[in-house]
Amino acid sequence: MFEIGNSLREARVRQGLDYPQVELGTKIRAKYIRALEDEQFDILPGETYTKGFLRSYAEYLGLDGQIYVDEYSTRHNVAGFDDMPQRRPQTSVRARRDRAVERRIVLLALAGIAALTALVIVAWRYGGGEAASPPPSVPARTTAAAPVGLRFVGTHRGTYLVVRRGSSTGRVVFQGTVRRGDDQFVAGSRFWLYVRRPSGAHFTLRGKPVSLPSRRNLKVVVTPSKTARTP
Repeated sequence: MFEIGNSLREARVRQGLDYPQVELGTKIRAKYIRALEDEQFDILPGETYTKGFLRSYAEYLGLDGQIYVDEYSTRHNVAGFDDMPQRRPQTSVRARRDRAVERRIVLLALAGIAALTALVIVAWRYGGGEAASPPPSVPARTTAAAPVGLRFVGTHRGTYLVVRRGSSTGRVVFQGTVRRGDDQFVAGSRFWLYVRRPSGAHFTLRGKPVSLPSRRNLKVVVTPSKTARTP
């Protein structure tokens, strides 16, 4: 048995995080964060929320959330598995939509090339013996271009990540833990990133790798031409 609250508090203090930062990163109210650290579980809305908050807060700190949920369940004899379902990033829907558009562009381009080839063959066969004119060049834009956006793939232990469009005050387009093997895509060309552990994910923008400093709790703005740290 270990002390849930002290373990969470020590992890937060060790990483130099204050309550407003944690509240912004986890979307859990600061008074509930304090309640978890003080093990005043009766302050929280109920057992389901308590276990959900424990899991989210622990994983935000880079800890194993399931261990904290199990310890809480053991102490309070909570039966069943009623953990709050983790929210699926809304950006996954947008990524699927972008991939579908990309596939349609490729199919249309291939269909256009096939039709043009058929016309050239018919003209050559039935052109009355005249030398067939060379087939017109296919415009370069008929080929599928690389998708314009930010792609991030979880590596090793993964990392907690917040992605905003444009700047630190822009709209949040992704927030959550990127686990090893997760593959996400966000359309656009300029983003503000908060990366808990830069080594936990690989980033590309417009198909080109994004190089990030090896610094925990990193905040940067990335564009196709540069990557700049922000306060």
